[in-house]
Amino acid sequence: MQTENLVLGAYIVAAVLFVLALAGLSKHERAREGNNFGIIGMVIALAATVWLSLSRAADPLVTIALIVVALLIGAAIGLWRARVVEMTQMPELVAMLHSFVGLAAVLVGYTSHLEMADHGSGDTVHAVEIFLGIFIGAVTFTGSIVAYLKLSAKMKSAPLMLPARHWLNLVAVLVSVGLMFWYVSSLSVVPLALMTVISLAFGWHLVASIGGGDMPVVVSMLNSYSGWAAAAAGFMLSNDLLIVTGALVGASGAILSYIMCRAMNRSFISVIAGGFGQEIAISADTDYGEHREITAEGAADLLKQARSVVITPGYGMAVAQAQYPVAELTKKLRDKGVKVRFGIHPVAGRLPGHMNVLLAEAKVPYDIVLEMDEINDDLADTDVVLVIGANDTVNPAAMDDPTSPIAGMPVLRVWEAHDVIVFKRSMAVGYAGVQNPLFFRENTQMLFGDAKERVEDIVRAL
Repeated sequence: MQTENLVLGAYIVAAVLFVLALAGLSKHERAREGNNFGIIGMVIALAATVWLSLSRAADPLVTIALIVVALLIGAAIGLWRARVVEMTQMPELVAMLHSFVGLAAVLVGYTSHLEMADHGSGDTVHAVEIFLGIFIGAVTFTGSIVAYLKLSAKMKSAPLMLPARHWLNLVAVLVSVGLMFWYVSSLSVVPLALMTVISLAFGWHLVASIGGGDMPVVVSMLNSYSGWAAAAAGFMLSNDLLIVTGALVGASGAILSYIMCRAMNRSFISVIAGGFGQEIAISADTDYGEHREITAEGAADLLKQARSVVITPGYGMAVAQAQYPVAELTKKLRDKGVKVRFGIHPVAGRLPGHMNVLLAEAKVPYDIVLEMDEINDDLADTDVVLVIGANDTVNPAAMDDPTSPIAGMPVLRVWEAHDVIVFKRSMAVGYAGVQNPLFFRENTQMLFGDAKERVEDIVRAL
């Protein structure tokens, strides 16, 4: 009893540290501190859980051996992936990790069912916990796999538009509810297995129906799902800390998804229903006119004459790993007395906060990195805007073309500046598959090539 009380106390301390971690991660200046709180909390949680397991084990040596083996395998995989993953692959890595959480919830659910079946009976509440835990876990598992495949370009980013797709989702949910009543009344593995198959297909279809341009919100949504899957596993295992931690992750992920949906003028309900990202057919032969090109030297000349500059980064900056020369360019311009700021769209990149992490990594000062709502009204008074690897987040079609797939999405109004320089490898469309009329505007000039090399050329010219 004393051991359990001590473990419960450790769980409370860990839970408080997890809350402090979330609070720290909400601010640039405290992000490192928040990470440290999370690490300390997780170490305490793991140590307490291992201690509790050993105190209850019939054979402590076998138990500790199994735990050590599992920890070594997990740590080896985690350290390997953390060392080799590129920042551009971080969204795929996060999606893959979400799938592991979902799979874990499914396995815990079936283990709990087998344990209950060995006793020959079980209470209704625990049976519902098992059923819902497996359902949420299976949806998270396959949904995260689809997100990984789309983000890594191993699967087409266009949404899967099956006939009556919303009705298919509704039928899957209603059938699962019916199977839950069957399972609770019989405790048979048959309805559990049928529900697992349905929920795996449901999770796949839910995310496959979402367009590629909306994947940052999908990753955030799956983060929420993985949290609820962890909480469900906590209920099945009667582990209070897992319940609290899962609820924190689930709630914070849902709040972030809601904030991003508002920023993109999308419906939060349509995200949950899998109706997000519906593509609208547009004409492919629209004549936007001719684009204009500029050299790195020409761009440097514009920057020399500028009083204010705004840089709007996107996924292309991450791919080119251009954040370091961008930071150097920022420093040179500021040393010359130029007012330099960054404008970050809520879904820039393919992961919430992707651009903020890249810029922080390159030591760009936090106070000049502004959100879209903070910078948009100042763009009309800006001399030069550098669009580095961004496309859909600076597309005026979102405001001007009601037939566009991104119609209604708030964007950075960079075209209001005096001059716009767009860094791109080619005139290809963005991740959402939509042409950008910005490239053909009179005050826009295209600087083609690798973003890192072109920024370095500008720095040399300065």
